[in-house]
Amino acid sequence: MRAVDGKVAVITGGSGGLGRALGRTFGRAGMKVVLADVQPEPLAAAEAELRAAGIDAAGVVTNVADPASVDALRDATVERFGGAHVLCNNAGIGAGAEGRMWDHELNDWRWAIAVNVMGVVHGINSFVPVMLAQAERGEEGHVVNTSSGNGAISPLPSTPQYSATKAAVVTISECLYGQLQEVGAPIGVSLLLPGPHMMRTGLFESWRSRLDEFAKQRPRQTPYTTVEALEAQMRAAGIEPQYTDPAEVADGVLAAILAGQFWIHPPSERSDQQLDARTASIRARTNPDYLRPVPG
Repeated sequence: MRAVDGKVAVITGGSGGLGRALGRTFGRAGMKVVLADVQPEPLAAAEAELRAAGIDAAGVVTNVADPASVDALRDATVERFGGAHVLCNNAGIGAGAEGRMWDHELNDWRWAIAVNVMGVVHGINSFVPVMLAQAERGEEGHVVNTSSGNGAISPLPSTPQYSATKAAVVTISECLYGQLQEVGAPIGVSLLLPGPHMMRTGLFESWRSRLDEFAKQRPRQTPYTTVEALEAQMRAAGIEPQYTDPAEVADGVLAAILAGQFWIHPPSERSDQQLDARTASIRARTNPDYLRPVPG
């Protein structure tokens, strides 16, 4: 996309953190914004904030795990604004599984796959055909899928569901990019790896929006991890927590869309130093030969 002024952006997971920041950034660039989220109250607050800032915004309660709900989001967007030009498949959850991987409930996997993987697929299936129809009228489009360095680069052993689903988003995005190129569509694709540090996005409180169909089947034995608990663990290990401002990430997303850039990530995400820091815990708990290059 060479220009976004007057275009329409749809952002799932739009009620807080990165999603809300994307809404602000796109709105300030002259876009009309549709925020989608499964939690009605935070969504209404996010919509009100954007509208108070003079942004033409709408909030649509959406369960990205349900294809009919995402179709309804598409229909509401087209009815309100006449089309959709930028889609940010940003909704995601941390499964909050307890114990070791072989003890995890199947619903932990089902929930993570339904939101983090199928949520992206549903967004593509609902909105890309709209973008292709618009392309026949000379209108450009762009899809941004949110992944994570935890999975896209180096999975953390404590989060198998999250890591596996975010790795899947990488492949989905690469295939989508390739297929749109094959048909000559003026629709770009970007893969977002927020970072390099933590963001206060509500990911650690995903359990609050866990749907009944994916409910835990056994009573939880330990409290859910919170940002505050994670910070305490890091400080106890001698690591001072660092944070990335969602507004900076959102600005980078807009710049990448206009530049037609696939990978959206700070250079440190792929540096040897960053990889070393991400995999230190793995090396400490596994065979020391695990990450050594294979000779030859």
